[in-house]
Parts: sequence; C-alpha cells; structure tokens
Amino acid sequence: MNSIISGKSSLALALFRIFKQTSGRIMIDGIDISSLSLHELRSKLTIIPQDPTLFTGSLRFNLDPFDQYSDQQLIDSLSEVHLSSFYSQLSDGLSHQIVSNGENMSAGQKQLICLARTLLRKTKILILDEATANIDNQTDNYIQSVIKNHFKNCTVLTIAHRLDTIINCDRIIVLSHGSIVESGKPQHLLSEKNSIFYNFLEETKSF
Repeated sequence: MNSIISGKSSLALALFRIFKQTSGRIMIDGIDISSLSLHELRSKLTIIPQDPTLFTGSLRFNLDPFDQYSDQQLIDSLSEVHLSSFYSQLSDGLSHQIVSNGENMSAGQKQLICLARTLLRKTKILILDEATANIDNQTDNYIQSVIKNHFKNCTVLTIAHRLDTIINCDRIIVLSHGSIVESGKPQHLLSEKNSIFYNFLEETKSF
C-alpha cells in the first residue's frame, strides 16, 4: 500500500484512459472501455484526487461548470458535505469568487467543494485517489460519512492514505508493481496475522 511503485494510481489513470492501452482489456459491466469515446467514458466516472481541482471563477462555476443544475441543487449539495456554515458566511453566495487553485480557501474546504460537485454528477463509479491525504481528521470524517450515506449504489475505489479509512470497504486489494498480491474482505485479512494488510496496519498502528 505504501510502496512507491505499486500501481494504485496507475489503475485510476487507466480507467480514464490517460494511459494508452497496449494489451489486455478493461471491462466495466461487460463493456470494453476502449470501445467508448473518451467523452462518454469520462462522463460516467468521477475522481477526487489528493490535490483538489478548483477553477478561477465563481463558486457556482466550480460546482456546476456546465450550468446543469439549479441554485437550490447547488446549495443542497453544499449542505450535504457540511459546508452550510461556510456558505452562510458568503455575502455574495454562489457568486463568491474563488481565486486560482482555491488559494483563498482551506485544503478541507476545497476537497469538500470537489465532493459537492461529485454529488451533483451522480456517476456510478467514484475513485478516491488519496483524497483525504492532505486534510484534517474532521474533514476526513465528513467525507467518509458522505460516501457512506450517498454512494451506497456506487462502486467506490479508494486509494488509501490513512489505512483505517478503508476498514469498512467490501474488499481490499494490495498492489505491488502493478500486480495484485493480496485480496479479500478486510475482516478476513485482519484475521490472518501473516497477511500484508494486517502488517501494514500494525506498522502504522491504525487499529
């Protein structure tokens, strides 16, 4: 999990076809993703990376760059990700201007805005690429609660920074040099004292 060369982020890049596929196939619901246009494929996936992506412009534009949702839907999404207090303090509401890279916001606020944007999109596959690595524990807990409550019918791929955040996942996959070296339910891997996952957690004292 903490190997520099494991392939975990490469997996996410492959799903978005950032990498050119030279062999093999990636199938989602029986469909080879290479048969889809990039627009169709990427419209069905959402990724929240370690470094949140915000644009220079209004809060509205950052939540809804293609102008697809009503003001109330945007405000509701902010509420769902625990940003009601933040929003209530903005004198210009959704017109509030976000500067380059969101430098007038905290790391946690930026990541929660990205999560609010994700809620609006309602895609069936969500990738969290070390999304909580640079935020405080409270914001991490907010994100975990939103994922648990609002993405029950989605496939969530979590590339973990804090190993304790994936204890409740349905399945753990440990990668090394692009290959799966261990896989199983968290409870099963934790019951095996010789498992790689158990030893990762023991090293970090995460349980």
